[in-house]
Amino acid sequence: VQLQAFGGGLVQAGGSLRLSCVASGLTFSMYAMAWFRQAPGKEREFVAGFSWNNGDTYYADSVKGRFAMSRDNAKNTVYLQMNSLKPEDSAVYFCAANFGGGRNYNSRQYGYWGQGTQVTVSS
Repeated sequence: VQLQAFGGGLVQAGGSLRLSCVASGLTFSMYAMAWFRQAPGKEREFVAGFSWNNGDTYYADSVKGRFAMSRDNAKNTVYLQMNSLKPEDSAVYFCAANFGGGRNYNSRQYGYWGQGTQVTVSS
């Protein structure tokens, strides 16, 4: 199983970025997917997820209304559209996969991880 995340970069506050995560080596439609992020000196935190059992998308309170997660099963890809970015959104963003299941905010429950992509938001 391989997850490849890309799309990060440097953006000014208020700007937008779209992250992508391409999965291979798994039956993509059978997996719940999520985005996490980790800033220097901080723990990895949940950002957004797509549950497998009912297909809903859910978000951390800090990004609700600004970020939108979507998935394209035909392309084995999930996306994270990030709008109205703030300096506190700066972090390395990771995509993760978990076989089946519903909403899951706990990073330890995800068995597969991408390599991360850096997002830096300047003030």
